[in-house]
Amino acid sequence: MSLFDTLNISASGLSAQRTRVDLLAENIANSQTTRTPAGGPYRRRHAVFSSEPEAGSSFASLLQGYRAAFRTPAGPPWGAEGSGVRVVEIVVDSSQPRLRYLPSHPDAGEDGYVAFPAFNPVEDMVDLTAGVRAYQANLAVISAVKEMIHRTIDISR
Repeated sequence: MSLFDTLNISASGLSAQRTRVDLLAENIANSQTTRTPAGGPYRRRHAVFSSEPEAGSSFASLLQGYRAAFRTPAGPPWGAEGSGVRVVEIVVDSSQPRLRYLPSHPDAGEDGYVAFPAFNPVEDMVDLTAGVRAYQANLAVISAVKEMIHRTIDISR
C-alpha cells in the first residue's frame, strides 16, 4: 500500500464521517419537529457504512479469493486490505414516536396527544462526538502522510 492509497482511504473516511455528522446534526435539529411534509413527526436517519473492496488487477482478485479461504469467525480475512469506506444506505428510523399530552398544541390529536420524534439526546450526542473524533482521526492520518511525503521529497533533494 502506497502513501497515496492511504490518502485515498482517509479521504473516503472523511466523506463518510461528514455524512454521518450531517445526519446526526439534522436529527438533533429536528428533535422537536412534529409535522413534516410527508406527514407525522420527523424520523431519525442513520448512515450505514461499508468497506470498499480493494480495487485493482487480476492479482488483487486472486489474492482476494485466497484470503476468502482464511476468514476469521469474528471479522474480515487476515491481512485484508480495502480502499476505504462509503455510505451505502441512509436508513430511516422506524421506531414509534413518543406521545406527549399537549392538548393546546396545533398538532395535537383528538385525544390531546402530540407525536414527537423518538429522540434520545444522549445517544445522538455520543454518536456526534464519535463522528467528529473519527473525522479528526482521518485528518490526522492525512496530515501525517502529507508530512511523510514532504520529508521524502526533502531527503531526495
